[in-house]
Amino acid sequence: MNTLSPARVRLALLALALGGFGIGATEFVAMGVLPEIARDLLPALAQADPEAAIAQAGWVISAYAAGVVVGAPTIAMFAARLPRKRLLLALATAFTVGTILSAVAPTFELVVVARFVAALPHGAYFGIAALVASSLMGPGKRGQGVALVLSGLTISNVIGVPAITFLGQVAGWRAAYLAVAATFAIALLAIALAVPSQPGDPHATPRRELSAFARPALWFALLTGAIGFGGFFAVYSYVAPLTTEVALLPANLVPLALVVTGLGMTIGNLIGGRLADRGPMKAVFVLFGVMAASLALLALTAWSTPGLFVGLFAVGAAASAISPAIQTRLMDVAGDSQTIAAAVNHSALNLGNSLGAYLGGVVIAAGLGYVAPIWLGLLLCVPGVLFALLGALVTRGEVRRARRAAVEDDETVAPLGA
Repeated sequence: MNTLSPARVRLALLALALGGFGIGATEFVAMGVLPEIARDLLPALAQADPEAAIAQAGWVISAYAAGVVVGAPTIAMFAARLPRKRLLLALATAFTVGTILSAVAPTFELVVVARFVAALPHGAYFGIAALVASSLMGPGKRGQGVALVLSGLTISNVIGVPAITFLGQVAGWRAAYLAVAATFAIALLAIALAVPSQPGDPHATPRRELSAFARPALWFALLTGAIGFGGFFAVYSYVAPLTTEVALLPANLVPLALVVTGLGMTIGNLIGGRLADRGPMKAVFVLFGVMAASLALLALTAWSTPGLFVGLFAVGAAASAISPAIQTRLMDVAGDSQTIAAAVNHSALNLGNSLGAYLGGVVIAAGLGYVAPIWLGLLLCVPGVLFALLGALVTRGEVRRARRAAVEDDETVAPLGA
């Protein structure tokens, strides 16, 4: 790995990020073409009750999230021994095939199944790509390696999702998914050409990978990510009504609001990677504080155009900056179970996606208004910080016990050598 030129390393990281770009597109593009999916696959319901049809079409989003949650630990558990490049190529192939099936499935039920299948490689891809990127970056730069892989997803929110959504609105939602499949095919070729071969872990077994879940610190890290990102998605899921009903801006500015949020996510992700390399737990605490301040800013100023866009940028940046820190923290506390720890972070984030969107809808349905999800996101920062604190305390206790045991061993050995 040390013989690679800087140019080759950059190309390999770019190839890995391209896969993340495709994942961002396939995960979020459905949100922009739900009306088209509803009209095409649920025509009778769409004609009788358009809102109910769109709500049912939302199952394609839920199916994808469920696929991520199921696929991440399952694939990571059984594939940790495989050579990493070969595994990345297999995952990229699965993305391509699953997305093509999503585009050509003839019925709504089959599209839902195809979206579930297409999501299965999501967490495992990011997990393996994070390990490869960390190795390519070298010691002391794991956080930056993770951030570079995740940058593909955040950049996709700025460029890929709006562009492919526009294509779907013009040429049909099936064309949008075919464009996403083409992106995965290009990523597959780029990985084959640019990413160097890396061995898997020859000692990995499903039992050893699963042993990570016996570590309380890992659970606290996962809960920190799920709750923290739940706060972000409580806001992100309702950007459209926040823009049109609170800031009273025209609907054609909703894509701009999403782009601004995506820009914040892209910049925050890169900053978060650097902060994670200086200490992931310190970064988590600092960034939760920044996120809380950003949410408060947005809640208080969303009625104005500058306040809306500045607030969305800040919230996106703070939330996205937390992700590399949590990913690095998981790798720190997982021991030998690196593959599954790197993958299940994305299961936790997708649980946060579902949780935030659901709770945001609950407070809106309760008549509290479209600003209420922002205050909800601020409230969710509290358990997020508490789980992070509990994780830090558990790790500190484990370190103290290890030191005490080492001292006791020294005291036992010393008389024998006297």
